[in-house]
Amino acid sequence: MHKSRLLAIDQGTTSTRAILFDDQARPLKSHAIPLRQIYPANGWVEHDPREIWQAALDCCRAVLKGEETGAVAAIGITNQRETSLIWDRKTGAPLYNAIVWQDRRGAKRCAQLKKRGLEKGISRKTGLLLDPYFSATKLEWLLKNVKGIKGRRDIAFGTIDSWLIWNLTRGKVHATDVTNASRTLLWNLEKRNWDDSLLRLFGVPRTILPEVRESRDDYGTTDPMLLGAAIPILGVAGDQQAASFGQACFSPGDVKSTYGTGCFALVNTGTRVPRSINRLLGTALAQKQYAIEGSIFVAGAVVQWLRDELGLLATAAESEALAKRAKPAEGLYVVPAFTGLGAPYWRPEARGAIFGLTRDMGRCEIVRAALDSVCYQTRDLLEAMRRDMKSAGLARLKSLKVDGGMVSNDWFCQRLADLTGLAVERPRVTETTALGAAYLAGLGADIFKSERDIAVRWVLDRRFAPAMKKAERDRLYVGWRNAVLRI
Repeated sequence: MHKSRLLAIDQGTTSTRAILFDDQARPLKSHAIPLRQIYPANGWVEHDPREIWQAALDCCRAVLKGEETGAVAAIGITNQRETSLIWDRKTGAPLYNAIVWQDRRGAKRCAQLKKRGLEKGISRKTGLLLDPYFSATKLEWLLKNVKGIKGRRDIAFGTIDSWLIWNLTRGKVHATDVTNASRTLLWNLEKRNWDDSLLRLFGVPRTILPEVRESRDDYGTTDPMLLGAAIPILGVAGDQQAASFGQACFSPGDVKSTYGTGCFALVNTGTRVPRSINRLLGTALAQKQYAIEGSIFVAGAVVQWLRDELGLLATAAESEALAKRAKPAEGLYVVPAFTGLGAPYWRPEARGAIFGLTRDMGRCEIVRAALDSVCYQTRDLLEAMRRDMKSAGLARLKSLKVDGGMVSNDWFCQRLADLTGLAVERPRVTETTALGAAYLAGLGADIFKSERDIAVRWVLDRRFAPAMKKAERDRLYVGWRNAVLRI
């Protein structure tokens, strides 16, 4: 029988999804299950690991229903990065909730390490900054605060990819890929291995860590009782690197920005380990290259806030029509720093604010200002990337490939082009995170032959060229920067 299907598991911050692709990387079926958010304290965010695993299993079974047994050539996994958990190797039971990437409980510890002057050395090794966003302080907290685990060597640590691999293989494989490892603050970018001095600093026993493999590699096979067949897992990448792969960002200077819960922009820097001098991050890509990355904590989440907390929207899609109806609102800025500010500010203590409200401003104007905030934050990242690329003698940014839920909004895409000054390119398939995971699995299964084979499949849906004059764009951006300085 010809194995012509690829199964992608996309485990995200707010939902778990499985997408079944054919051998031309066309999506055939999709099934998603929302993920409950747990907020035990101010600035703390957790997920239930059992809920994540059960949802992944249910989603896979839903899209495989009606398919012939053995039709799936391979599985690719992509996941929310940095989210960290520990579990019992013998029973497979999680020992605490997963601590989500948005969680800020490690802020004080990061501040202590910065005060000791350790950030520069850590950044040189990992490409990252000292921030509770990354896994190290989450794992350190778990090891210190979960009762009964001190000194135990029969526990396992993992990010969500490792947790899914462990469960799919019934504990036979404890592994992660280079892209997820590169977000832990424990992995050395140049040596491409766990760093012993960082493990000592954060009190992490090497024995609890997963084996690090390339993104396109063998991660074992699924237990046949789970999905009806033993299916090889041949591709794994963190969500943003998977999206970069799905967007065919294979050349230095290629940049993509994904608009999900947060916004994450990556620019390919080639085979050279990047050194950001503008408080962006160096990170591993799925194809043995590297990237400079900027992370915004709140993008699509600001639309959810408008809908769920303020009641200004009935649905997220309504934001487009309301933004179009907004009157000119000079000086109105929404700064959605609900869980601090990410790159290039790295201010975990910052909190959100609205500036410049007047009596004649209403919900349309606030909705537009909230969407604008995502555009301004994107420009923050692009400005820092431009400076980094220039200082390293690397290629200039040419255009911005976009994906994620927000980019179905044409008004937002045009506004993004206007406020950043870069042409915005939206592909026909905007589920590029799952697509990237499918491509990695397909390469491992010899369904696709090369990255070039993948690049020719990238199809433009629409290009949005900047229409705003540079002077106006820069004037509005100065107002944004001033608003950020006030929080």
